[in-house]
Amino acid sequence: MRELELKSVVDDLRLRRLRVEQAGGTLVFAGVMEDRHYTHEAEPESRGDVVRVRAYQGSGSAWTELTWKGLAHLELGYKAREELTTRVEDGATLRELLGRMGFIERQRITREIAWYDLGGATLRFERFPRMDILVEVEGTPETIEDAIRCTGIPRSHFTSERLTDFVRRFESRTGEQARLAGIDQPSDLRGVRTAQER
Repeated sequence: MRELELKSVVDDLRLRRLRVEQAGGTLVFAGVMEDRHYTHEAEPESRGDVVRVRAYQGSGSAWTELTWKGLAHLELGYKAREELTTRVEDGATLRELLGRMGFIERQRITREIAWYDLGGATLRFERFPRMDILVEVEGTPETIEDAIRCTGIPRSHFTSERLTDFVRRFESRTGEQARLAGIDQPSDLRGVRTAQER
């Protein structure tokens, strides 16, 4: 599977979510999403591909996925990479298995998300413990562009840059160190739940 995506900082989370819903977006999941990225002890330096364990925890739903993500590159202005994903029944056993196979956890990222499907595109609003709120849009070039228009966020604000680039800008602008892991009190995006979640 090939993945195309763009990201932007979100200025007004409630407004942008409502605009997506008014355009027909369907809320798929709202809750906490935790990523653990692994490299193999035989190759401690990343080659650009990623082995990731992603766990979702929401009200009444929870599951884990194992994903391999290929080397990221630019394609027609979009961030592109190959991706293979499968659901896993037991996340704790999966992490133990990876450890026994020589994989080492290198990074953990936790955020509260609201994930929508809209016209064939996926939009995921993401709130980190301490960082700008982001929206990630995935799909085909056509569905990505349609979804971006629905958010009302200017197209020029969307970029193919990596999360680390957003972190760098946040820290430069605020003088604070970003925190990407460790949500103490999940809050359903702190009171910005919309009608689809009620």
